[in-house]
Amino acid sequence: MALQVGIVGLPNVGKSTLFNALLKEQQALAANYPFATIEPNIGIVPVPDSRLDLLAKVVKTTVIKPATVEFVDIAGLVKGASRGEGLGNKFLAHIREAAVICHVLRDFEDENVIREGAVSPKDDLHTVRLELQLADLATLEKQVEPKGAVDRATKERWQIISALKKVLMDAQSISQILYSEQKIGEYGLTQFAPEAITMTIRELSLLTAKEELYVINVGEASLGGSVQEKTIQFAEQLGVKPGRVVVMCNQIESELAVLSDEDRTAYLKDLGLEQAGLDRLIATAYKVLKLQSFLTAGEKEVRAWTIGQGTTARQAAGVIHTDFERRMISAKITSYEDFVAHNGWKGVKEVGKL
Repeated sequence: MALQVGIVGLPNVGKSTLFNALLKEQQALAANYPFATIEPNIGIVPVPDSRLDLLAKVVKTTVIKPATVEFVDIAGLVKGASRGEGLGNKFLAHIREAAVICHVLRDFEDENVIREGAVSPKDDLHTVRLELQLADLATLEKQVEPKGAVDRATKERWQIISALKKVLMDAQSISQILYSEQKIGEYGLTQFAPEAITMTIRELSLLTAKEELYVINVGEASLGGSVQEKTIQFAEQLGVKPGRVVVMCNQIESELAVLSDEDRTAYLKDLGLEQAGLDRLIATAYKVLKLQSFLTAGEKEVRAWTIGQGTTARQAAGVIHTDFERRMISAKITSYEDFVAHNGWKGVKEVGKL
């Protein structure tokens, strides 16, 4: 399964620069003016996993299929987007199917990159969130209250919609209250089964109920020092968890993307960075969505498959083919470390590691 990430933000914060870096080529129009991205750009990029190359050498195959992440680059939102201003509604529709929303927030000064007002990641996040909240409120207000005798499920659905309306009218995102027992109680949602709430949210594709990531696009001069320390500082500023924040310089990432692996490693070292921002972004997305990869290796190919944490072996087999899950009796597995150390299936079997 591919993880889809919707990239959102105000104009000229570095969204398309980030997208271009992710695709390792100029596939999006990154001109310096609002609405440069006239149509949504969708790209599928590999999840970095150094284990795949080693496995391919062991089984002697040149076919490597990594897990993937699907990114959707949405044109810059502006105030009033939820009412259609700045082509807003058209673009909001394109991120409703995304599993996670990635907010790109600007924290760099550049007189050549126009923007309205002072640079403030916190204010930018507030503006974008407000537009998403208003878009969700408009969706809920289109729902019609059931009349007459209705079944329990229909009645509960309307009660849940009414409670979610109150959340949005208080200028809060739905995700902000879903993980707080206190806030869920305040809005009267504790009386409903979590599954019923989730079903209603999914049915209506509500934007503010989605998981969120935050990319802080800084200038090159701000890359020095501890990335972890800066991550914590921005998380506190935004009022979010540090594990959802990725600090990077999108322009640097764009430059890194076209370098060879050797030059890329050297450039990162010169910058004092252990890992590229794009790699950290993908890893963060996986962590937030509780995803992981399992690997298969054979003469035909080496492949990484995306599954949720806690997935059973039988369920994982079903990701490869539904027949495998239905007919599976047992499976022989080994660890990646043992497979590489003992040079493949024959080796791990000989030492009793299979």
